[in-house]
Amino acid sequence: MNKLIDRLYLDNYLDKPDLLNLLNNMNTENEVYLLKRAHETRLKVYGDKVFLRGLIEFTSYCKQNCLYCGLRSANQKAQRYRLSIDEILSVCGQADKLGYKTIVLQGGEDNYYDDEKIIDIITRIKADFPKTAITLSIGEKSYESYKSYFDAGADRYLLRHETATPDFYEKFHFKLNFENRKRCLEDLKKIGYQVGAGFMVGLPGQTKEHLVEDVHFLKELEAHMVGIGPFIPHKDTPLNDKKAGSTNLTLIMLALTRMFLPKVLLPTTTALGTVDGCGYEKGLKAGANVIMPVLTPNNVRNKYALYDGKISIGNKVSENKNYIIEKIENAGFTVSLSRGDNIDWRK
Repeated sequence: MNKLIDRLYLDNYLDKPDLLNLLNNMNTENEVYLLKRAHETRLKVYGDKVFLRGLIEFTSYCKQNCLYCGLRSANQKAQRYRLSIDEILSVCGQADKLGYKTIVLQGGEDNYYDDEKIIDIITRIKADFPKTAITLSIGEKSYESYKSYFDAGADRYLLRHETATPDFYEKFHFKLNFENRKRCLEDLKKIGYQVGAGFMVGLPGQTKEHLVEDVHFLKELEAHMVGIGPFIPHKDTPLNDKKAGSTNLTLIMLALTRMFLPKVLLPTTTALGTVDGCGYEKGLKAGANVIMPVLTPNNVRNKYALYDGKISIGNKVSENKNYIIEKIENAGFTVSLSRGDNIDWRK
């Protein structure tokens, strides 16, 4: 298996049969070697820098009904909230004082925030903080909507593809289909965004074949950013009794993604930090180079519950930042508060 890993390290590619062979026959020794090669790959491209993005979860309303998500529309127990534009700008001001140069605006697919409101939010953030990059993560939209956000000043868009196997995708996503999700990602690339996709590890029924399709989809898309985290069940969803995804397999998928896409911006996720107390550090050592500390106001932070047990550090955004910086430095990496753009991207 180490020969396959070396080939992947050199070529940044394995065909589907070889990748499946690697996943099916991975042992502890191979896993250690894979993570070592992924770490070497990230050092060649980005050095030891870890980029911080401030995450603002601005609405917990969602019109979609995905089986795994605590914010699904059918969950009557979900606590709903919306941040006003002034509240969002207030958090951006705190983030700016702490040195953040990227803000991620994430929320459910909430029709209250129509294009006019989203454009107003983007425009006002850019007016007050012109050197700050804006990342949106607000779901499926039309080409015209995506273009209007980009023209208003949005820089990046995160839209996890979730799974690249159409029938498996539709099993978990009520009234959604993979072809439209793919269309959205292709539209975002055409417009000129830095585009992020990604998937969960350990969804009930997920196979190694599904994971192979995910990695090859990301390679074909040439994603600028990729979010990968373990599935974690939520008590008020139909998947409440299912087992969480494993740390080890999540690390393997992070490492493989880094080697298939050497220039990718790859977060070590809050979900990974939730299932494993050392998850942030382990993700960084597996090739990840981004962390997104949560800046959501403390009075609503726990209401943004995609899954159970989400870690939350301190009452102030500065406490969360300091906690993350300590994690990064203890793992032997250097914090970067720059915009941290994908090195191939130019707007």
